[in-house]
Amino acid sequence: MAEGSWDYSVFWKEAIAQLHTEVSEQEWVMWFNNLRYEGSSADSVTICVPSSFYRDQIQQRYCPRIEQKLKELSGNDISLDFTVRPLEPEEKQERPAKSHPAAESPPPKKPPHPQLKSEYVFESFVVGVNNSFAANAAYAIAKNPGTAYNPCLIYGGVGLGKTHLIQSIGNTVHQDDSARIVYVTAETFTNEFIQSIKNKTNHQFKNKYRSVDVLLIDDIHFLQNKTETQEELFHTFNALYDANKQMVFTCDRPVSELKHLTDRLRSRFERGLNVDLQPPDFETRFAILKRKIEEKNVPISDDVIDLVCRNITTNVRDLEASLTKLIAYADLVNKNITPEVAQQLLKDVFSNPRQSNITIEMIQRVVADYFALSAGDLKGKKRTKAIAFPRQVAMYIAREMTEYSTTEVGLEFGGRDHTTVMHACQRVESRMKTDPTLEPTINHLVRTIKENNAKS
Repeated sequence: MAEGSWDYSVFWKEAIAQLHTEVSEQEWVMWFNNLRYEGSSADSVTICVPSSFYRDQIQQRYCPRIEQKLKELSGNDISLDFTVRPLEPEEKQERPAKSHPAAESPPPKKPPHPQLKSEYVFESFVVGVNNSFAANAAYAIAKNPGTAYNPCLIYGGVGLGKTHLIQSIGNTVHQDDSARIVYVTAETFTNEFIQSIKNKTNHQFKNKYRSVDVLLIDDIHFLQNKTETQEELFHTFNALYDANKQMVFTCDRPVSELKHLTDRLRSRFERGLNVDLQPPDFETRFAILKRKIEEKNVPISDDVIDLVCRNITTNVRDLEASLTKLIAYADLVNKNITPEVAQQLLKDVFSNPRQSNITIEMIQRVVADYFALSAGDLKGKKRTKAIAFPRQVAMYIAREMTEYSTTEVGLEFGGRDHTTVMHACQRVESRMKTDPTLEPTINHLVRTIKENNAKS
């Protein structure tokens, strides 16, 4: 080896192979299937990971063990360094021979599953900090259905990738083995159940859903207030759980926030792994659009992608809709998409996200309901902790979602001074930096306010 040239790839592969024998298959799939050896120096090995979340988890969970194995193999103190970027499918960490013998050729690809969209696969799902836990849990389930993480509930707002992930599980299992997979929306499940009662075909309905290996049900929030359907799903759940069959559900919110769901069905959903999807951060939004543009092979510059990503922060669906509009314009008018053109085409989407038709009264009502208070409590004089903090959250959301000044917000909260509103906003912003549960709570409240506003 020339002076100044180092290659520890052999030591890395051997260290990882040893670690594979010490961890469960679920751990391996979740944390090590997305690593790639990047390079090395005299005293370090650089590993590529798909997100900062991955890096932090590997550092916390496995770094000392890996570094110790590298030392034993090489005789040198070797530390792990990381680079963060999404991995292409072919770059993912190869499994040791015990899992995938080198002589074994890949099985021929099966026809698509009739209930699943073939484009919903893990390779096309862009992993970021906002979704890496959910994405890797889903992948671990797909590789070992019915073992760990059963049941699994994936929840999050509109357009964040719930359906993509749950169908990716189904598509992966479908390609890997001969398991019987059923994917339905909760609405379809309900309609089929009603038809089975009407046509007296209950036995066929039960046989269909209780004899599967993998049951995937989308949008379980639809089951609220449907008592008989909930009862049927409860018994279906028990039958599959006792038989170690995999179940995955999606919902638009944590199951604890579904008001009209029986307690015993709620407890079943909460029995396994619950993971959430948050709106994508800037880097993830950029990566999503970059990949879509490469797939469609259209000439859109990074400046335009940057402009779109800085102005659309809601969800993946809104990002893709904006990109579709830009591509359609370029195709129909035969013009290049410049930042100026994009700004003009998407000016309505880029407009101020604050919504003038959302009232402070609506915000107070939603926040009070969430914290089991009354709107009068938020406007009253009581300053107990159980009331003061929800009041601060409501003030913060009012400033974020409306055009009201701090003085106007204060007046709506019992005639409080504008400095009280400023302090409340500062307090919430400060607490979000130290309390990881607060930002998801506020995101949920904002989403509920928007949904209520859309219905009114």
